[in-house]
Amino acid sequence: MIIERPSVSRGEVALDWLHSRHTFSFGHYYDPAWMGFGVLRVINDDTVAPGGGFAPHRHANMEIISVVLQGALAHQDSAGHSGVIRAGDVQWMSAGHGIEHSEYNASQTEPVHFLQLWIQPERLNHQPAYDQKYFPLDARRGRWCVVASPEGVAGTIAIRQQTTLAIAHLQPGDVLEVVLEVSKRYWLHVASGEITLDNRSLVAGDALGFVEETGALTLRGGAATSEVLLFALPA
Repeated sequence: MIIERPSVSRGEVALDWLHSRHTFSFGHYYDPAWMGFGVLRVINDDTVAPGGGFAPHRHANMEIISVVLQGALAHQDSAGHSGVIRAGDVQWMSAGHGIEHSEYNASQTEPVHFLQLWIQPERLNHQPAYDQKYFPLDARRGRWCVVASPEGVAGTIAIRQQTTLAIAHLQPGDVLEVVLEVSKRYWLHVASGEITLDNRSLVAGDALGFVEETGALTLRGGAATSEVLLFALPA
């Protein structure tokens, strides 16, 4: 089964400092048909104005991954972690039994555009944890670059769920495969640009879910440079 989630049907929040699109129900956006996809609970596509941001707030029992597409995001949490996440960086915060954090645009002149992803952990009430890694463009150019995995293999971020997240950066004409196994669920999200996946055309914000599908699909870069995320999730 292939599940379509067009960009235009996502939830939307528009404030003076924030524009956000929600793939799944989040905050004031509630749609019982879109509560998540397996253990994947949130994909928020956020653009924060210069100087704006999310004041300190609390989370528990969620794996939170931030992928910066453009600009810089400042992070600080109650466990003592702080820093700036830039394009190419992937940040992971395991909220565990509870943590408070804030996120602000690190620039007073330029917006920051990032994805925040929430994945339900395999077990509850871990000690909170944090990691941040940079994945250079060469590692993502025309190929899948695994950025998070349950084992943290080959320099990836180790997350607390049987889930793998890979990112590809595609120039027009680039081609790579999406290989599906029936034992897993997959969620493919176009973060920017445009692509084709076999006979489907997808633009920024579009997504496809795959349940009990198997085989190889051909992904091609479209007329614009693209960033694509692929989640391999427990069935």
